[in-house]
Amino acid sequence: MSQKKVIRIGNAGGYWGDDPNALERQVKGGRLDYISMDFLAEITMSILQKQRSTDPEMGYAKDFLGMLKGVLPKLLADKTTVITNAGGVNPQSCARAIAKLANDMGLQPRIAIVYGDDILPDLKDLQAKGCKFANMENGEDFATVQNKIQAANIYFGAAPVVEALKWKPDIIVTGRVTDTGITIAAMIHEFGWKLNDWDRLASGIVAGHIIECGSQSTGGNFSDWEKVPSFDNIGYPIVEVNEDGSFVVTKHPESGGLVTVDTVREQLFYEMGHPEAYITPDVVANFSSIQLAQDGQDRVRVFGVKGFEPTPLYKVSMAYEDGYKSIGSIMISGPNARRKAEAFSEIFWKRCPGPFIETLTEYVGFNACHRSLIHREEGNEILLRLGARAKDEKELRLFGKMIPSLILSGPPGVAVIGGVPKAQKVMSYWPALMPKDIVHPRIALYEKGEISGEKIVTSTPVGHYAPTEAKAQVATKVSKPIAEVVKEYEGEQLLPLSRICLARSGDKGDMANIGVMARSQAAYEFLDTYLTAQRVKDMFQELCHGTVTRHSLPNMQGFNFLLDQALGGGGTMTLRIDAQGKTFAQGLLAQRVALPQNLLS
Repeated sequence: MSQKKVIRIGNAGGYWGDDPNALERQVKGGRLDYISMDFLAEITMSILQKQRSTDPEMGYAKDFLGMLKGVLPKLLADKTTVITNAGGVNPQSCARAIAKLANDMGLQPRIAIVYGDDILPDLKDLQAKGCKFANMENGEDFATVQNKIQAANIYFGAAPVVEALKWKPDIIVTGRVTDTGITIAAMIHEFGWKLNDWDRLASGIVAGHIIECGSQSTGGNFSDWEKVPSFDNIGYPIVEVNEDGSFVVTKHPESGGLVTVDTVREQLFYEMGHPEAYITPDVVANFSSIQLAQDGQDRVRVFGVKGFEPTPLYKVSMAYEDGYKSIGSIMISGPNARRKAEAFSEIFWKRCPGPFIETLTEYVGFNACHRSLIHREEGNEILLRLGARAKDEKELRLFGKMIPSLILSGPPGVAVIGGVPKAQKVMSYWPALMPKDIVHPRIALYEKGEISGEKIVTSTPVGHYAPTEAKAQVATKVSKPIAEVVKEYEGEQLLPLSRICLARSGDKGDMANIGVMARSQAAYEFLDTYLTAQRVKDMFQELCHGTVTRHSLPNMQGFNFLLDQALGGGGTMTLRIDAQGKTFAQGLLAQRVALPQNLLS
């Protein structure tokens, strides 16, 4: 291994379904040492398990093959290593498919595999060894769901990827390695960082967090989206990492998008959790220590990150069958679209009373039906969205049939959308913890048509970090009726919060987070007093049924709000159109407040 002073790592995908052309743009846009690609989310694993159950050669992200086909010759010529968790629950099959693709092109890449995270077949044996698998969020006993588990995967860290890099592979395909782990591994390998160098490791984790969601750090999903010069061929993020752990976030020249302190700040707050304890298998990073500085056009320098030893536990992500749900819609046009939609809703639920675990009615829309025929600002149409959850699929059959029956038996002006909605299985999320020393990751090399060199990796440090009590505001109950909260934000003299701050929201299970970043120090001081946990709880009382916790990050002039029980169960369980709370931040920024004049200059 020849150590480098600076390495360039690009990201070419933040989730399964991201821009299929991103890898090509990263490869052709300029020289990179490594490219990381993330395909996996909690619910993705159960989808992949289901695919493998019908075909033993399936269970990986097949989309990766199409992305790789057009750039594989250049990747090999440039000696750019791709590290991806596209292997899903079957990295071996993914490696074989890549090898076949390459062979058809007359190429022979070295492909390393990281696996051992799939513990679904071993759950009973692991329980016998003392793994209780209690729900880490609410303490519920595993016995309530263990017969319904469809997927169970450990979140491995960077250590097995680092070991695999010693083989000098062209591509590394992993199972459930963390989003940050597939990025930081390259830094550990290239710079020879020790696995207990907590500050450097924490800096690498922060770099991984910034680029793991693709273009979200280069202008995508940005509050000030109108400042982005162009979204055409948006540049995906690149980190230029120094041996001391500091790094610069950038993108390829001439690509679309934008890289500023604010675009990077927003991504740092995305799905942050407790800012002083961003826990990974490799290290616990302290986000409250992060320093940011603009370093030229489309360049942001990140430095000063502190870290601590990791916990002695792995996180295990499981998915289990949890009943069924069905969602149907009809389009209702004006005039009086809202009143018509409310009438349709009342008609429907009287005809279709259940039994249901949960129902939901949502009114969505603006003006797709009549366009410029209607000269009004307010919406001229409503997409009436009706949803229900039930224990048994049979309980949703009447629900599905009743949706299209509304079209001819209510007010006029209805457009048909689809037919009878089908019931879907609900896969719920079960997070748990287990000791690191019980299960170890494995690596192997796929070369010349066979798997060889299988190793068990035992070099992951076992730490003893335990999160300290959060220094945070917590709101548990609503203090004002929703009518009073809405009235508080009405009035011509009031201005939206977006005038003094940015915001971004995301999800973890049934918890939403909203990161709020002040536009100035004066705005931060105002928000510190004004935007309390209680005020956010009152704002989101119709959506958030649990606690609201506020963490302050003065180093980035921001606050991280955690809204528990805010996503209708999250994942595939929720009936809401915004299943992941992605719109929460925009809702908060739209709230109108009497802002002091000195904050607006």
